[in-house]
Amino acid sequence: MATQFSVNDNISWKNRFFTIWGGQALSIVGSQLVQFALIWYLTIQTGSATVLATASLVGLLPNVILGPFIGTLVDRWDRRHIMLVSDTVIALATIGLAVLFALDVIQVWHIYVVLFIRALFESFHSNAMTASTSLMVPVEHLTRIQGINQMINGGLNVISAPLGALLLSVLPMQGVLAIDVVSALFAIVPLLFTRIPQPERRMRNAEDAGQETVWQGVKAGLRYVIGWPGLLLVGLMTVGINFTIIPAFSLMPLLVKEYFGGSAIHLGWVESAMGIGMFAGGGLLGAWGGFKRNIVTSMLGLMGMGVGTLFFALAPATALWLAILGALLVGVMTTMTMGPFYAMIQTIVEPDMQARIFSLLSSVGSAIVPVGLLIAGPIADRFSIQVWFLFGGLLCILMAVCGLFVPAVMQIESRDGIISGDVAEGLAS
Repeated sequence: MATQFSVNDNISWKNRFFTIWGGQALSIVGSQLVQFALIWYLTIQTGSATVLATASLVGLLPNVILGPFIGTLVDRWDRRHIMLVSDTVIALATIGLAVLFALDVIQVWHIYVVLFIRALFESFHSNAMTASTSLMVPVEHLTRIQGINQMINGGLNVISAPLGALLLSVLPMQGVLAIDVVSALFAIVPLLFTRIPQPERRMRNAEDAGQETVWQGVKAGLRYVIGWPGLLLVGLMTVGINFTIIPAFSLMPLLVKEYFGGSAIHLGWVESAMGIGMFAGGGLLGAWGGFKRNIVTSMLGLMGMGVGTLFFALAPATALWLAILGALLVGVMTTMTMGPFYAMIQTIVEPDMQARIFSLLSSVGSAIVPVGLLIAGPIADRFSIQVWFLFGGLLCILMAVCGLFVPAVMQIESRDGIISGDVAEGLAS
């Protein structure tokens, strides 16, 4: 089990962690505003679905293609320096974009470049912050911290779009970008004066005794996941969620318009309900901390997520309120699923492996989303949108029920069932 916490830090951990966390949270607000503003600008200026799809793809590529390598580098480099450099580069890229807007020479490809840079360094930053949390927070508080993180994400889902729209109505684009630069300073300054513990490097094989290459580090992460069946199965469950639920909710505008006969305001109600659910679920998880075993909380949350998704599949066309209730339930249960899952990884995975494990799971999860979208669209067109919601809801419930009865999954926090490194290496290769 990972060594998360030093007894000598028992008094000061809250001050140190929340000083860094608070600055990062403010920076995330600025980032969300910029993301909304840029996508809205592309929508207004081009009206092209291809342009918007390309922008989304540019934002996904760094995590999908480079994620495992980024995680390996984060595990090897000083995490405080990674976060400082990442925040600084993102701020400089944003300043450059603001200058282009101010000079009125902006081109679509300029935005693509900046979106790529932001996504690349945000991947470095998020992996460094997530992997460092277990070194700054006592293990008994990790689930609560994840609940607070989920609450912030839910709150941003509610306010980022209307706040971004309001700012764009009173400020030029470079003014909105300037807000992000200022918010980045709140993330950078605390890092200049706050120490972030570094993980102890452990020798697991002969490669560790010498100079491990980045590729060898990636393979070590892959062997680690394959050699731990419980972790592998839970990771595959997150892939199943991304494959079904994310594509399902990307079809939400069509479902609201075509099936429920709703308008943009009704779509706003559904999306706001999900954000409110995430906010409420995060608050509940932060206060409660979940069941003693994180895996139980995650599996029950996954089951609840499936039930909420079924509301969309089974609601009559005259009962939009059921879809809103389903969105609220999905929001709450998403927090109950993912919060304990992240806390569990932070608890059971050694600190010097966490970044590459998080990035590996995130990379695979992100890569499966386009596959799900490619399949969900034709199925929805051929049959109905509700069919994909039905499939996603039933799959979530099935995965949760199976997980509750699979020993490798339920014993994951005791690290039982880890296979030997030689066997794992053979599977990985």
